[in-house]
Amino acid sequence: MSTLHEFTTWEPLLHILRSAHTATPGALGGHVAGRIGTHAYSVPMPWGTMFTMHGQASDAANRRPEFDAVQRVRGALAEADADGASFVARMSPDGPAVLHLLDFGPAAEVEVSGPLPGALVLVEGAVPEPWRRLPDPVPDAKPSPAADPAALESFLRERLPDAIGATAEEIATAEARLGIPLPDELKALYRVTRARWDDLADDEAMWHLIETVTCELFPLDELYIADAPSRHSPWRFAAMETVGTPPGAAVQGLVGSPGWIVFGNSDGDRLAVDLTPGSAGHTGQIIMLSHEESVSAGLVAGSLTELMLRLPAQRRSAPRTEEPPAAARVNIRSLKSVEAAAHPALEVLSIGVWEGEPLSLEPVVDLPRLRTLTAYPGTLADPLEISRLTGLEYLALCPQDWRVLLDADMVPRSLLAAGIEVRNDVDPLPVVDLANEILAGWDRPLITRTTLEGSLGPVP
Repeated sequence: MSTLHEFTTWEPLLHILRSAHTATPGALGGHVAGRIGTHAYSVPMPWGTMFTMHGQASDAANRRPEFDAVQRVRGALAEADADGASFVARMSPDGPAVLHLLDFGPAAEVEVSGPLPGALVLVEGAVPEPWRRLPDPVPDAKPSPAADPAALESFLRERLPDAIGATAEEIATAEARLGIPLPDELKALYRVTRARWDDLADDEAMWHLIETVTCELFPLDELYIADAPSRHSPWRFAAMETVGTPPGAAVQGLVGSPGWIVFGNSDGDRLAVDLTPGSAGHTGQIIMLSHEESVSAGLVAGSLTELMLRLPAQRRSAPRTEEPPAAARVNIRSLKSVEAAAHPALEVLSIGVWEGEPLSLEPVVDLPRLRTLTAYPGTLADPLEISRLTGLEYLALCPQDWRVLLDADMVPRSLLAAGIEVRNDVDPLPVVDLANEILAGWDRPLITRTTLEGSLGPVP
């Protein structure tokens, strides 16, 4: 047993939390909960949650004791080789304290901003449908007429006369690692420069390289395939995403593709050569993957030649379609009924803040592609209607609605993941009990709880 599970490790933090919350009338009548992680932590204080992603407390001089107390726990996490621990504490002004440590395990995703579990993954390794989608074949796709590996190489050698290029063996090694041949333009680029920073004489040479190739170019051993697993997103967000490729699109609407070879960085976004274009695109076109999004990519240029020689873009917009959206929101600001959301292509239905009568799911019962349903508390007229949605992969409900389904033994067996919709200020322990009941129904590893007891002494 590591020091993570010793009361003394947490005692300084508990003293700070008790002192802070004693000033709030009735605060110690309930619980205090948070999460300490190796890269982020969330600790509740009366004036607002103390939260950081970088290990530096805001207003550090005034809050040094809090920061030191958190670091004490982080030291125990490192000793235990653990990424983090959620905690729930109940403390008395007279001294007794009970601390519950929660280990979410492999089946519950972690929410870095709080003590509650994220999505429950009911099938090991399962991912939402957009992450399983592969590119459609486009057998007639061809390189852009402007693609010219020889002209590209000549231009780069003129602009980068002192660059050290990659050998044929180094290029072959990269291809073997990636499991895909590099397109001719990309080979031409790396024959001129292998893009290793230690090859460059100084910062001026580095900026000249970036300006020439229009991005921060990755070395050969850092090229990677932007397939779907490379764009990981937590289930509760990923399940809400939809992808699709309209007719006449240049870039296929995907999370990722085995034909997207990432070669550079531009302000945090990734540049890739696209070998699986849409019907209006070109093999070898250049696309950008936004660091702010988990799906799709945008067209940048028809080829590396066009990008680096700054040739005029030859783009064609996809024709606009009037198809209803694959994701629909029913709430006081969006659609006003489930009927208005229902259509055969609907994949994601989200029912949010609602002021009218509870809603029936009858209009979406037979929809063939509906895979995600989320519903706020009190919005469903009959939660048991969910059992008729036979294609659901992800379901997020409040505890009361989950209770109805569990007691009736009518939780859809098609589910791959589940979410429990609660506020961050609720007691996490009943939520964890409910989560474990759901996980047990799929024979998945449970969230474990370690209870520590001790005394903090009376409040001074």
